[in-house]
Amino acid sequence: MHISVITIFPELFREFLATSLIGRAMTTGDLNVSVYNLREFSDDRHQTVDDEPYGGGGGMVMKASPWIKAVNSLATEGSSRCVLLSPQGQRLTDARVQQLAAGNEHLILLCGRYEGIDERVALTVVDEEISVGDFVLSGGELPAMVLIEALSRQSPGVVGQPECVEQDSFRQGLLDYPHYTRPQIVDGLRVPDVLVSGDHAAIRSWRGRQSVRATLEKRPDLLATAALAKEQLEWLAEIEREKSESHAAAEDLVTRAEDKDNTKSPHE
Repeated sequence: MHISVITIFPELFREFLATSLIGRAMTTGDLNVSVYNLREFSDDRHQTVDDEPYGGGGGMVMKASPWIKAVNSLATEGSSRCVLLSPQGQRLTDARVQQLAAGNEHLILLCGRYEGIDERVALTVVDEEISVGDFVLSGGELPAMVLIEALSRQSPGVVGQPECVEQDSFRQGLLDYPHYTRPQIVDGLRVPDVLVSGDHAAIRSWRGRQSVRATLEKRPDLLATAALAKEQLEWLAEIEREKSESHAAAEDLVTRAEDKDNTKSPHE
């Protein structure tokens, strides 16, 4: 996987690209990330990359020409895709990450700063805009790192146990199941007995059910589009029935308490 990053702060990527799984993948060649300083593509000796906005207003706008020159110098015709990290882009999802990874294209990531980038960059060299969430950061460097991290998990050889990737949240349209490790008791909370039972079939079933439960409780919106298997649908029905019965029991207790209060003598 080949990724090029264009930024005015290349130093921000040094530790990131040298650490943990990404650092190892960079060393082995399973991941190839190159970082370029936008100022090197400036047209003047002062390496100017910004100017005052037309129409007035606060802040500075990044000039179009350095970006266009940088992208054109890095792009390989027919196999490069230019991505602008922007809060105005489509929100990044696991499905989009998988699509980008499967495309096997040279990705060029643009990390803007200041008030933004001259719109003519988006109109000429950008293929798509991607957002990592509905909030605004000071630049596109952190979103670029998020995208690189997500893409790296799709590359063979980056993750030591590839099967772990298939268990990630969102991979099957569901959130991941809860995880536990030693010791068995922490602050009075015990590891679920099934996980120390040695019964692998029961463990698989428990994990699958907990994945459905976590999704229902934390991200029920995901269930609207998740392609659930028959077993998962059965778990979902059971969990919803349990929640309904629990809610009904709680309402019954409240009703009984209210009835008891209403039957008390005014002198009590």
